[in-house]
Amino acid sequence: MDPAKRARLEKEGWQFGDAADFLDLTPEEAAFVELKLALVEQLKQLRIRTGWTQIQLAVKIGSSQSRVAKMEAGDPSVSVDLLIRTLLALGASREDLGSAIGRASLSTGQYLSSEPMPHVRSDTRHRLAGKHKT
Repeated sequence: MDPAKRARLEKEGWQFGDAADFLDLTPEEAAFVELKLALVEQLKQLRIRTGWTQIQLAVKIGSSQSRVAKMEAGDPSVSVDLLIRTLLALGASREDLGSAIGRASLSTGQYLSSEPMPHVRSDTRHRLAGKHKT
């Protein structure tokens, strides 16, 4: 962002941060979200690289196409366990999984305030971090 524009927005009361700041995630929750997103990205890339459709992958893992679509969208209802089992079914090695996890890194955005943003409901933060109540 243009520094002059950012300064003007800050003067008007705007705050800058990243998703973890906005959602008031702990560092551990943010790391978990990043790890899960890295596995999701690996899954999408590997499925496309192998030439499989979502339907073919669903049949392989005994699931549905809509569940595969949820996996590729990073839906909170999808477990890390399911992502890893699906990656292995696609032929990913332990090294591939390690590389995907190693690519997961927290963004290093700058923050104006270290205070949590109170306008985000805690149940929303918990749902996005996978801590939704059932």
